[in-house]
Amino acid sequence: MAMEKQCTYLIFDESVTRVETAELAQGLESSDVKSKQNTLKKIILLMLNGEQLGSLLMKVIQYVVPNEDKTLKKLLYLYLEAVEKRSADGHLLPEMILICNMIRNDLNHPNEFVRGSALRFLSRMKERDILEPLVSSLKVNLEHRHSYVRRNAVLAIYNTHRSFEELIPDGPELIGDFIDAESDVSAKRNAFVMLCNCEQERAMRYLVSVIDQISGMGDIIQLNMLELIRKVCRQDPFQKSKYIRAVFNLQSSASNSVAFECASTLVSLSSAQTAVKTAVQAYCQLLSTHSDNNVKLIVLDKLSDLQKKHPDVLKGLIMDIIRGLSSPNIDIRKKVLDLVMELVNMSNIDEVIVVLKKEIMKTQGADAEKSTDYRQMLVQAIHTCVIKFPEVAGTVVHVLIDFIDDSNASSASEVILFIREVVETYPRLRETVVTRLIEYFPTIKVPKVFRVVLWIFSEYCNSQSELDAAFAAIKASLGSCPFVDEETLSVAENTATASTPKQSGPAVLMDGTYATQASASMAVPTSVGKKEDTPSLRTLLIAGDFFVAAVSASTLTKLMLRYAGLKSADPAILNERVAECMQWICGMVRLGKSGVTPGRMDDDCQERLWLCLLMLSDPHNETMRDIWTEKCRASYAQLLVHKQKQVAVAKDAAQDDPKTKVKAHVDDLISFRQLRGKGVVVTEIEDEDALDLSRATGAAEDEDFSSRLKRVTQLTGLSDPIYAEAVVTVHEYDVVLDVLMINQLSEPLHNVCLELATVGDLKLCERPQSYTILPHASLNIRANIKVSSTETGIIYGNIVYDLSSSGAPANSGLDAGSMVILNDIHIDIMDYITPATCTLLQFRCMWAEFEWENKVAVNTSISDPVKYLHHIVACTNMNCLTHIDEESECGFLAANLYAKSIFGEDALVNVSIEKQRDGHLSGYLRIRSKTQGIALSLGDKITAKQKNFADPPKPAAA
Repeated sequence: MAMEKQCTYLIFDESVTRVETAELAQGLESSDVKSKQNTLKKIILLMLNGEQLGSLLMKVIQYVVPNEDKTLKKLLYLYLEAVEKRSADGHLLPEMILICNMIRNDLNHPNEFVRGSALRFLSRMKERDILEPLVSSLKVNLEHRHSYVRRNAVLAIYNTHRSFEELIPDGPELIGDFIDAESDVSAKRNAFVMLCNCEQERAMRYLVSVIDQISGMGDIIQLNMLELIRKVCRQDPFQKSKYIRAVFNLQSSASNSVAFECASTLVSLSSAQTAVKTAVQAYCQLLSTHSDNNVKLIVLDKLSDLQKKHPDVLKGLIMDIIRGLSSPNIDIRKKVLDLVMELVNMSNIDEVIVVLKKEIMKTQGADAEKSTDYRQMLVQAIHTCVIKFPEVAGTVVHVLIDFIDDSNASSASEVILFIREVVETYPRLRETVVTRLIEYFPTIKVPKVFRVVLWIFSEYCNSQSELDAAFAAIKASLGSCPFVDEETLSVAENTATASTPKQSGPAVLMDGTYATQASASMAVPTSVGKKEDTPSLRTLLIAGDFFVAAVSASTLTKLMLRYAGLKSADPAILNERVAECMQWICGMVRLGKSGVTPGRMDDDCQERLWLCLLMLSDPHNETMRDIWTEKCRASYAQLLVHKQKQVAVAKDAAQDDPKTKVKAHVDDLISFRQLRGKGVVVTEIEDEDALDLSRATGAAEDEDFSSRLKRVTQLTGLSDPIYAEAVVTVHEYDVVLDVLMINQLSEPLHNVCLELATVGDLKLCERPQSYTILPHASLNIRANIKVSSTETGIIYGNIVYDLSSSGAPANSGLDAGSMVILNDIHIDIMDYITPATCTLLQFRCMWAEFEWENKVAVNTSISDPVKYLHHIVACTNMNCLTHIDEESECGFLAANLYAKSIFGEDALVNVSIEKQRDGHLSGYLRIRSKTQGIALSLGDKITAKQKNFADPPKPAAA
């Protein structure tokens, strides 16, 4: 098998184009230094992109090496790193003798930059024949007057000793003497790194000798000393006490990097509360003072990990953590609020609520676009606090009421829904809340807030004074009848009668369902007068919002029914108010059917209004009064109980999560380190840095052999000269192909190369290499592919190879150069999608915002709507946000599904299906997302899977 070529640096440049060798040689021969520089840059880029330009090596030696220009000298050493230094037979090129002579001269050059450039080149060199004659010059440069030369000399000696120890056997001893006398921080750091990796005992002796002066050293060497301390303590835990004091001393370092590493080291060395508290304080200090948002996000992840292991320590420092809300970044604020909600308890709830109230008050004067999302998160956080600690509800609800007049629909809706829940859950607050809502009623701007406030009036206004105040507020907002002058109404009604409305396509409502509309209702609206400055019920009705009209009529009816049930009710006042209500309702019906408004009233709203008129005709009917005034509130109470059960189920599921399971139980066996065998590795201290690589590649995750076999994809046929198969592993942003190739011929195959290409947002990470496969031998190749978005990708390619002889045997039918086409590998979108949860309000906001939609018709043999929904949820890996009654025999089903990709993309699905008389299901699944790829890929997945039905496990609705 061919040896893998060394590569010390990569430069990506799409603009580089193929240039003829003669043209490049002419540029090198030019007397202009600028031209030489540009030509050498082109040569370097071409070589890094796979071009073979070894024939220009002699030209470079002839025309570039003698030049004394510093920029050209630096480019020359970059060229020497990239150029091939050995011939095809593996021997060093003769030209390298001249290069060695040039390097020796540069190592003795009077200019420190030239010396440093040569030493930097040698610190990356892996050729023994080049390094061997230069060892003496390397040692001499350790004593140079300039620190730039000394620090690079240390790196060159380190590289030589590590690659070829016999060339400098006394390297650690030289560096040990050097570090004691050195004053430059960078040179000392490089020397310490070499000692840590080549002779750890000497590095430990030096660390112990300067342990009292560590806090006064530079931050770059402090970081390496902390790394050595973690490494030593991982190997021998009894060394902890020797170094813990030094770590504590470094905690007060002015460098943020050192403070962060000290905190991580303290947590890994000790689980004592003092150490953990010091680490948390350091993290909180970084959270408050550091300007980089990425650092703050990393610190919050560290605090979240500590919260799982040491929650009591973090609860005492919750006020330090909550200071992170001062950051303007919305992602940081969200992480801080999530962490605080996990840590809040009875001892700190009052302080947390005070901070949240201050933050929500700050959003009033802030930029509306930036403050809306933040205010919404604060409302949700306060809501969570109220659920955990009901006694604080009275202190926050009055602050939140001030925000129901917000012009932003999402923020105001979130506030009023929270207030509605508080009013139902805490009866003692009802009177105060209703009074405040009546005061704020004229300032409300959002239709949904109007609807919820009207519902609260209809359900929780019980006393005569509350009923009078609510009726007066609604009356002032509705105004007098008719809503539009008689002349405009008559003209619109005559026009509507003369025109025959033609049926048009369905309209999409806000919740994702369809409604039928007529073409007449789509006409340009008639001018109905100047719009009022302050929105009210009257302006919403004239604008055609008949959902508000239906809620207003229902509220007026309930208020009159409750007023009729009072013993102190005046019959005359009751009759007068009932008449006013009936007049308003009739005016709404006439307005909706006249054609004055942008859209006509739908049949559902009209039927609701007629029902309200029927109830108002007999307000003393006790049976109907009980249904209207009691049963509705009881249904809402049941909904809240169901939500609480869902929260409890989600909490239990989180406790059963493998990530949060107990690592060891009290009755587990105790393992004594002294009694372990020699082959057992001590892992008492987890060094996260050592696990980063395995975690990133998924190697740290357990996987059995059978599950690995399920991911095997056959790439070639059994009769092909090369049999190939691949194991496809998808790990978040990476796709790893473990390709097995077997030579099925009786002769060796040369220059075997696996050439891959991709379709979609997939990108190959490395260039293909050539290999040699002996007869009937096998070869394993790993290919890494980066994924940048959630969509179905395709990997295709071929295997090219050369036979050993210039011509193939006569009976083989093969040419000297041959190719085997590979089967395509399809990357499943389900590898990137995970179930997620959001509120109904968030779902509707995203549904209205996302522009890409894919509509998939239902085509399945399943006859039960609930079973079909479970099948779709199982095959799409999504979460059902809608509560589904498993025992319901209704032939209609509508549900919302939600999922999130590892790239942060949202996927929304609305399922609307109906069972036909013949038993078949009909309907549509509408998929929406912000990007086109996820919508199309998810639609293809549903289309392919909805016919293949096997009874899936019933998932719990979110």
